[in-house]
Amino acid sequence: MTSPSPRALALRDALDGRWKDIRQEFRERVRPEWVLGEPGESIEAQRERVTKQIGIICDEGLGRVGFPEAYGGTYDYGASCVLFEMQGYGDLSLQVKAGVQFGLFGGAVARLGTARHHEKYLEDIMTGKILGSFAMTEIGHGSNVQHIETTATYDPATDELVIDSPTPSATKTYIGNAARDARLAVVFAQLRSAEGDFGVHAILVPVRDENGATMPGVTIEDNGAKGGLPGVDNGTFSFDEVRVPREMLLDKYGGIDENGRYVSPIDNENRRFFTMLGTLVRGRVCVGGGAGAAARKALLIALRYGQKRRQFQAPGDAQEIVILDYLAHQRKLLPRLATSYALALAQNAITETLQELHGVEHPEGELPKEAGREMETRVAGLKAITTWHAVDTIQAAREACGGAGYIAENQLTQMRADVDVFATFEGDNTVLLQLVAKGLLTEFKEMFGDLAMAELASLVTKQVAEGLVERTTGRAGLQRLRDIAKGRDDESAMDDAGWQLSMFEQRADHALETVGKRLRKANKDNAFELFNNAQDHVLFAARAHIDRCVLEDAQEAHAEMPDGPAKDLLGRVLSLYALSSIEKDKAWFLEHGRLNTTRSRQVTAAINDLCGELRGDVDDLVDGLGIPEQLITAPIATGERTTSNA
Repeated sequence: MTSPSPRALALRDALDGRWKDIRQEFRERVRPEWVLGEPGESIEAQRERVTKQIGIICDEGLGRVGFPEAYGGTYDYGASCVLFEMQGYGDLSLQVKAGVQFGLFGGAVARLGTARHHEKYLEDIMTGKILGSFAMTEIGHGSNVQHIETTATYDPATDELVIDSPTPSATKTYIGNAARDARLAVVFAQLRSAEGDFGVHAILVPVRDENGATMPGVTIEDNGAKGGLPGVDNGTFSFDEVRVPREMLLDKYGGIDENGRYVSPIDNENRRFFTMLGTLVRGRVCVGGGAGAAARKALLIALRYGQKRRQFQAPGDAQEIVILDYLAHQRKLLPRLATSYALALAQNAITETLQELHGVEHPEGELPKEAGREMETRVAGLKAITTWHAVDTIQAAREACGGAGYIAENQLTQMRADVDVFATFEGDNTVLLQLVAKGLLTEFKEMFGDLAMAELASLVTKQVAEGLVERTTGRAGLQRLRDIAKGRDDESAMDDAGWQLSMFEQRADHALETVGKRLRKANKDNAFELFNNAQDHVLFAARAHIDRCVLEDAQEAHAEMPDGPAKDLLGRVLSLYALSSIEKDKAWFLEHGRLNTTRSRQVTAAINDLCGELRGDVDDLVDGLGIPEQLITAPIATGERTTSNA
């Protein structure tokens, strides 16, 4: 394999972003046996292998990334998201199991616990001596965490918490590490005492002893074979009056003192709940990043194969044509590659925001309200858009490789099965887009859960009328693009970044404003019906907003690049991303007068032209993704590459 060109390395530098050091360290150190699996292994063999690989990760010190330095952690909080993303170039079962261990379980102890929990558990979590679970989801409650049924009742006579699953629907399910490996679980439950109910809190509950035997009162079952992620031992927990010491309550945001009284730095139960969940937003950031990495690897495999595989002869040609020279094949892969570039740059931006807001301590543990709400809104939307992109892209890559893509050793079928669940874990994508819309449509001071549906709808019209919708505009470089784009309606605007940004803004703004108008007549009697009937519109407004955010982040990263061939190439890539998005919503742009039929055809022609131009740049674009070559083991993607004969 030839070394990347200077242009490819410059593209890689742009995609590496702020945490280029940890990305490069991973590229240089990672070995296939650390992170890859073997096709055709049994479920038990895969679970065994993945558990051993967690041990390798710990031995290499990678389990320490993102934990507090005071307890042996390394790098910063944002770096843990970047490392999770890089692990997406390996076996996704390992990536998810590592995410459960270090991100969810370990992250909950670090972010929701206090010094006594950190001193007792973090070292063993980082080194893999204690494997754990994050037990939030229940059979009856997935997205609606605030109403989970598991209870944790304080018993002052013994100074213990009694953990109980009062109904079958309170059983914790789909819990990673549960079926085989977890010794300890962070269990989310409704905290109660003689004083009253205090809402959802997290408690450390031993579920197995040191010999692997299930603890008394704990019932563990195996979820069994899944559609993907065979190396992750998902299972269920239910509890029958399991007693744990009061000190096992992770009490950073609320706990019971030695006198049996409930104490919390945050008085309001809803604010306390959303502050607690807000500290766990890293999980959604990581899932989006990991899915994006898997999509990029799938594209690398398909594009390299497309440069070698030949099919059919042109008239008068003795040799068959390389399939990537066909426009239809370019259309299948290159717009998705452009989207992958844009999403990777947006992922960098949201990871930086996460570090800035969660990588430092805030008074009473609360984030600045507006900044925290905006970040959580964008994280939710980006996770949804990126995971759907991954599901779509890996399927397209599999099809682009024909029968070869269906052979297990070429990795695409397992990748496709594994990434499927990313669309529903760490938040169902459709629900997450509704959260995005609610965040955009309200100006309320508290988190969205404080509002009834009628109150939400009544605020929408006021917000739109007063122009109070929070926007992500105002950055100098992007403002210059907007100014340049004003008044442009000639053909040359097709490749103009300012015109493209303007189209994204018009789509997002109009969608949001018209949702507000539809909900104007809402009251307590008809609010649900009005909102339910507008759900398609609500989801479109949310997606349009996130698409706009992605383009803004990508264009800003492009503007920061030094002038040169790599910047010019990335500019064309982002143009392909923008025009492809406009083409997908062509009906909307035509219906709303943003495009006429002539310019609509020009969008399609411009995409075709860009695909043809970028065909000759595929090697640099693929190398620019920065995927470690030692992790590219699919036979159809290895070996000598051929160049275009166009």
